[in-house]
Order: sequence, then C-alpha cells, then structure tokens
Amino acid sequence: MAMKGQEDPHQLLHRLVVKILQRKEDKVIAEFQHVLRVISSNFSLTVEPDEFQVLEKIKKKLALQGHANDAVRFMQLYRQLQEQAVLANRWAVLYLLFELYQDPRKKRPKVTESRAFFSHGLASHATSTPYVARNTHAGQQPYNTPSSKHYSVSSSGIGTGISSITADSRPSSIPSFAPTPGYNLAERDVQSMGTRLAKIMTSSQPAEHIMHRSLLPSQAQVVDRSVYTIGEDENYLNESSEGAILRELVYIFQGIDGKMIKFDQSEEAYRIDKQIGVARAVRDQVHKQAELGWLHDKIKKYTENRNKDKTFGLVGQSFIAALQEELTEYYRLLSVLQAQLKQEDDEGMQSDPRCSLTLLRLSVWVLDPKQRLKWLAQLVDYCKDKKGGALSSAIHSYAMHGDPDVHGLMQHVLKLAAYPIQHFIDKWIYDGQLEDRCHEFFVAADPTVKDVGLWHERYSLRKSMIPSFLSMEQASKILLIGKSINFIRQVCHDHSVLNGQNKLNKEMLKKDHRSELLFNQDLDGGFQEIINTVYKETSKHLLDIFFSKYKFLDHLKAMRRYLLLGQGDFIKHLMDLLEDDLAKPANVLYLHNVTGVLETAIRGTNAQYDDPGILKRLDVRLLEVSPGDTGWDIFSLDYHVDGPIATVFKSECIIMYLRAFNFLWRAKRMEYILAQVWRGQMTYARMLKAIPEMAPVLHQCHMIAAEMIYFVQQMQYYINFEVLECAWCELWKQVTNAQDLDHIISAHEDFLDTIIKRSLLDPESTRLLTQLRAIFDLIIQYQSAQETMYKKALNELEAQQKMRNLITTRTQEGKWGESEKEEEAEKKRKANFICQVLPGCRAQFRVLSQSYQDMVQKFLVMLTEHNDESLKLLAVRLDFNEIYKAKEPKLRSPMIYHKQRKRVY
Repeated sequence: MAMKGQEDPHQLLHRLVVKILQRKEDKVIAEFQHVLRVISSNFSLTVEPDEFQVLEKIKKKLALQGHANDAVRFMQLYRQLQEQAVLANRWAVLYLLFELYQDPRKKRPKVTESRAFFSHGLASHATSTPYVARNTHAGQQPYNTPSSKHYSVSSSGIGTGISSITADSRPSSIPSFAPTPGYNLAERDVQSMGTRLAKIMTSSQPAEHIMHRSLLPSQAQVVDRSVYTIGEDENYLNESSEGAILRELVYIFQGIDGKMIKFDQSEEAYRIDKQIGVARAVRDQVHKQAELGWLHDKIKKYTENRNKDKTFGLVGQSFIAALQEELTEYYRLLSVLQAQLKQEDDEGMQSDPRCSLTLLRLSVWVLDPKQRLKWLAQLVDYCKDKKGGALSSAIHSYAMHGDPDVHGLMQHVLKLAAYPIQHFIDKWIYDGQLEDRCHEFFVAADPTVKDVGLWHERYSLRKSMIPSFLSMEQASKILLIGKSINFIRQVCHDHSVLNGQNKLNKEMLKKDHRSELLFNQDLDGGFQEIINTVYKETSKHLLDIFFSKYKFLDHLKAMRRYLLLGQGDFIKHLMDLLEDDLAKPANVLYLHNVTGVLETAIRGTNAQYDDPGILKRLDVRLLEVSPGDTGWDIFSLDYHVDGPIATVFKSECIIMYLRAFNFLWRAKRMEYILAQVWRGQMTYARMLKAIPEMAPVLHQCHMIAAEMIYFVQQMQYYINFEVLECAWCELWKQVTNAQDLDHIISAHEDFLDTIIKRSLLDPESTRLLTQLRAIFDLIIQYQSAQETMYKKALNELEAQQKMRNLITTRTQEGKWGESEKEEEAEKKRKANFICQVLPGCRAQFRVLSQSYQDMVQKFLVMLTEHNDESLKLLAVRLDFNEIYKAKEPKLRSPMIYHKQRKRVY
C-alpha cells in the first residue's frame, strides 16, 4: 500500500474500510473507530501467525454466507498477492481483512458480561480523540455524544494479542471515546498511526515486534500480571490482580465456575473466557491448574451417581467411601489455600511478597493432589461398569504399580474396598452364611434347589467376581468350606460346634491387619494359612459324619458286592433260583415273584450277615420290555440310596451301575450256561458210549464248548480282575485318603467311568459290545443245539435199551427175542438215526463252530484297533495259540510292528 502525497494515512485507512465493506462513508464510522483502536493499541500477539489457517477461515466464511464466487475470486487475488514481493507479512494483512469482514451488527454480549479487548491501554492521543467524517452533515450528531459509553484504561497491564479482536469480543455498538480535556488529535499523530500500519504491512519482521517497538516507552516497560474485566455497573475497565485469578482457581478446584474461568462444554475443560485479555503464559498456567477441578468433578460425579445406585453393593459403597476420604483430604488443602488468600487480602500491602501465594507457588501446592486425583480419575474410568469382586480386581490391578506413591494410594483404596469381601468370606467359611444381596460375591446360591441337590447344584462360583488377588484354587476351597458347613447343617442335620474353626477365628480377629492379608499374599501367607486350616477342619468333620453316622464305606462295598457281582455265592444261588423264571418270556415275569426269590437268595448265602440297613436297600428292578425279550434281558438288581449318601450315588451314577450290572449279568450268564454245558457233556459222554456213532459228534461238541469256555473265562478274568478289581483298589485308596467330599465324589465318578469305558460300554466301543453280544447269543444257540442233540440221542438210547430189555425178557421166557418184523423196524430206526439225525447235528455244530470262529476273529480285529492298551492285550490273550492270527492278516500286522520296533531298539 503506497502512500500518496495528497492523502494522509487517516484518509487512506478510511478509504480502505469503505472499500472492504462496500458501504457509504457515513455508514462505516463505527468500523473505522474499531480499526483505528486496533492499529493504535499496544498488544502482544497470542495467535500463531498461521497464514494458511487465516486463509481457510476466510474461504469458509465466504462459503457459509453463500458467496462461493467471491471465495474463488479471493483465492485468485491471493495467488496474485503471493507472486508480489512487496508484502512480507501477508498473514497480518489477511487477519486484518478477516477481522474487518466480521459483521458489527451481529448480536454481541452485554457490556457487563464482556471482557477487555486489549491488555494494554491505548495511548491517550489515539483512543480519546473522536472522529467525525468529513462528509458529515451539519445536522448529524457526532459520535462523542454524552450518551456514548467510554472506557477508562489503566496504564499498566499485560498486552493482549490479536486473537482477542474477534466478532464475539466486540460490543454490539462501538462506543466513542471521550476526548481528554485540552487535547486534540494532531495530524501528525494520525500520520504516525498510518505510518505504523504501513510499516506493519510492508516489513519482513513479525507484526507484534514492530508494534512493540512503536509503543511509547512508558507503555513498553509496564509489566504486571493483571487482567481487565468490564465492570457490571461501571462504564470503565476494572483491573483484576493475580489474586482474583487465584481466588477463582480455588473455586474451580471445587468445581465451581467463576466470573473469568468457566467450564467449556465443547472442550470439556475449564477455560478462561476468550474475551478476557490474558497473556498466553498466564492463560496456559491457569488451564493446567484448572485440570484439577476437572479431575475433582469427574470423581465427585462418579461418587454421586453411584451413591444413588442401590444395586452397587457393599464393595462399591466401600470404594465410594475411599474416594470420598481422598476428596476430604483434598478439601483440607483447599481450605488452607483459601485461608492463605484471605490472610493476604487482610494484610494488603503489608504482606510479604516472598511469602504471598502466586500461580507458580500454587502449582507447587497442588502438584501432589493433582497426581493423586489423576490416578483416582483413571481408576474411576476403569471401574465404571464394575462392581463386587470385579471392582476389587480392577483396583488391585492399579495397586500393582512400581511407583511407591501410586502403590500406596491404591493399596489404601483397595484396603477399604476389599473389606466387604473379607466380611463375605468370614461369614461364609465360619458360619456358612451368604449375605450377598447385590450379587457381588464370587459364591452364588440358587435358593430354588432343594437339599437333595445342595452339594451339586445350589452353590457355584461366579468366575467374573473372583478377585484377582485370589487364585482359583483358593476360591474353590472357600466355596467348598461354606458348602460343607451347609451340607453338615441342612443335609446331615448335625449342629455340633467346630472347635478348630472357632479357635482360629478368635485368634485371627485379634489381628488388626487381617484385611490386608487378603491382597498381600505375596508377602504374607497368613490368609492361605487361614483357608487351609478351616478347610481341613470342616472337611474332616464332614467326612467323619459321612463315614461313621451314614456308613458310606459299607454302602460302597454293597454296590461292589451286589450290583457289580462281587458276592459270588449270592449271584450263583440267585441264578439257580431264577433260571426257570427268567427263561420265560419277559411279559409273564412279575416283580413280586422275583422279589421273593431275591429274599430267598439272601437268606441262603453269606449275604444274610450283612447290615440289615444295607439289605433293606437291595431290590429288584425290571427294565423296559422289548419284543422277543426274556426274563434274562429285563432282570436287574437295584440299590436305593437317599440322604447324604445320595450326594455320591447320584441318579446318573445309579444308571451307570445298572448298565454295568446288565453287562456283567449277561457275561455271568454265559459262564453259567457253559458250566451247565460242561456238566452235561461229562454226564452224557458216559451214557452215550452205547452209541459208538455219537463219538465224532460229541468230540465236535467238546471242541466248540472248550473254545467258548476259554473265551468266556478270559473275558470274565479281564472284567473281574483287570477292570473291576483294579478300579476298585484305586477307588478304595482314593476314598480312604480323601481330604474332602469332592475328592470322594471325583474318585467315585472316575471309578465308574473306568468300568464303563473298559467294559465296552462307552460310545467308542459300541461296535465291540455289539460283536460281543452276538458271540454271547451264539453261545446260547449252541446250548440249545446241544440240548436238542442230547434229547435225540437219549431217545435213541432209550429205544435201544428198551429193545434189549424186551429181548432179554422174551429169552428168559423161552421165546424168540424179536420177530422178523421187529428186527426190520429196529434196523430201519437205527439207520435213520445214524444216517439222518447224526449228520444233521454234525452239520449244525459245524455251522455254529464256523460262525463262532468268524465272530471271534472279527472281535479280535476290533480289539487290536482299539486305543485302549488293555483291550489290545486282551486280544493277545484270547488268541493264545495264534490260530486266529494265522487266519487273519490284520492280526499279524501289530505283532510284526512290535517286533520291528524291538529290533530297532
């Protein structure tokens, strides 16, 4: 902008305003006054000289007002300006243009609510001189009318940057300044101001540096920490000292807005009003310290909201109490600060500046509280949706901090918050009481479950509520202790006092640091010692009741003897008594008849010497009838359990016992049948010597029977010794050495699982079990075929004996022994027996023998393919002479594989 000789800076500036606003000269008086004050002001720059940012603001302003074409034209002019090397401070020019473009008619805040535009006062010759346009008509009122407002500015203060000169910081009507009496604005003063503006626009130095150098010496040397606010009832600028900021900061620390510092919703922080001219360093310092108020509000809001939540629980309320305790300590510090400020106000000028409270000293005072509140605010954020044990775990995670100050703070909070958990644990492990109305304890109870399912279903663990300072093993033991107490009281109906627990409880109540034992287990094993002692005492008391009062071991032996066929004489006698009844169709078998036979078998064997309470529980159960079933298929023994022992012998366990009994009963029946077959063979072998033609058939029967007997004996040995007896020894060892009822239940379930799995009753062995039952069915067919053969052979033997007796009788009477006709009939009968009956029997036995061998061979192949090593060894034992191995290549592969492995090693 070049200066013309005939035009002074005043006129140039006026023309520039008219050009920009595109109004008449008499319509830009207010804007010109504003520009004149800006140029004549002594200010310190607080806005970053970002040319691009100002450019974007201008473009956005034009676009929002619908002047897109003007925005394009502006960018073209800006590019042309960039090509010119005349202006070095384009940013200052752009910012001035942007400020001039703001609409002065826009609604402004009231004068009483606004802040000072500048921190430094204007020079008297620049601010107090009114301006009247040259073309003002004679009847037009000048701008320095008595109704116009004026400002009285102190000569001291910290300058404000150009950021204070915004549309929101200007009043709705620019007031004129009352002239100082006896002083008129000389033309040279106006020229100096115009020269200063031109220097700003053309100089390569920063604008704020040029303005600072152009100040009067008295203005440039003023240094103070004062701010200026517009008085509510006065028409002049009111100076507020640093003490005013300090007093407001103390209120901000408590979440109370002041006149200068208020909460900004957009930034979610406390900020000094943008309309107040404050040095950037002071503003930044205030904003940093005002963060303390934001932290206080965050914590206080959390405590107030959670106090209204009735489901937050005792742990949450303890946490709130810990936070409020920290806030109370914080309020004590604020009271000290307020007392210090009050004392300084009372002393006034007499106070020692070295001891007075300043922003810098205040930052030192609040440094430690700020750190504490910052950690508490982070903790509040992390614990926002947590309660109970999960809340204590969150606090404990913050307590595992390397900083000793943070660790001490979180330990103190955790100590208060974890106290209800300690209370829950004490009531649970000593009294079995669960006082958890808000579901915040890690032990959960289902009140709808009856006493029968107390141990398995009523109580459980809430894994999400297990505190992190407790291990899963400790939580399980705590659950087990309280569950044992309730089981003793409600199921076993034992209300005796546990002396060991009471003694330990009294000793531990004497310790003041008891709650700290809970979350300081890495340094002190006291809590683990408490849990172990109470656990041993409670479990020992429960097992004593279980073994002595309810005779659990006797019931366990009864299951082994009767349902698992361990009482041999009883099972043999029962089969003898039931043989005729069980051979009938299943639909003609009646329970009361079979029950009577059971009582007879008990009285006729050593079973009669068992405890009457046990024999009373032994009963008969008839299974569901299917078409074609016989009594053997539906008969089963049963054992009734109730009371505490039903906790071990659950309904699922009883079903597993019945499955095992049916399998063992079927295998026992095969042994019983083959024993009868062997006795019949020994008896009929001597009787049928009279029929020499029977020898080959009998030999064939003996061979088949021998194979079947060996197979069944090996299966019985495997089941009775390798499965039942080994599993029973392990069960007995586990039960007698058990530490609690859960160990007994677990050992018993493992025992049944072993029996089910190794007795081919698990899903994996379904094909094996089906094949084995087919072999058992073939044995029954063999028994039937042999009985038919013996019946026919006995008929033939009886016919021959009858004929011999007839011949002997006739001979003794002196008659012929037999007639020709009788002789012919006898020969025909013998021929029919030898040529038709015996070959048919031999063919039938040959088919049975081949079918049996094929089934056994297939069964052996299945055994070798099974994953259980004991079943593979059973296959080796069943094929002891390797006959089946010679026939089936699949049986040779595993053996060759094992031999090759031996050679390698």
